[in-house]
Amino acid sequence: MKTSDEPRVVSLDRCEVACVDPERVESVLGRLPDARVFQDLAETFRVLADPGRVHLISALLEGGELCVCDLAAVTGLSETACSHNLRLLRSHRLVRYRKQGRNVYYSLDDAHIRLLLDVGLQHIGHGDG
Repeated sequence: MKTSDEPRVVSLDRCEVACVDPERVESVLGRLPDARVFQDLAETFRVLADPGRVHLISALLEGGELCVCDLAAVTGLSETACSHNLRLLRSHRLVRYRKQGRNVYYSLDDAHIRLLLDVGLQHIGHGDG
């Protein structure tokens, strides 16, 4: 038989009041970027969520400008897979390309890509201390 002395279960997934600090909420809302920025950022991370694409970016970080066949040799991906992934990276402005004759050479679009990878590597290595 249950008695009323048992502890009451309280849901932890919501606050008891609607807004504890409305001034702070308003301040944060004023500093957040537009919702489109969050969508673009999530898309960038989605593109980077593939190990093959991260491998391609790492190869470009280490080698600078490389052609598709050299990237395939470095990453172990087929030239077709490299080309497909590089097109996707290019469409998200992570890499750029130039053509020289029949060869296509890729490089990182800007230095921010190195920062993204460096911070990610620091994060996953953080627990190894």
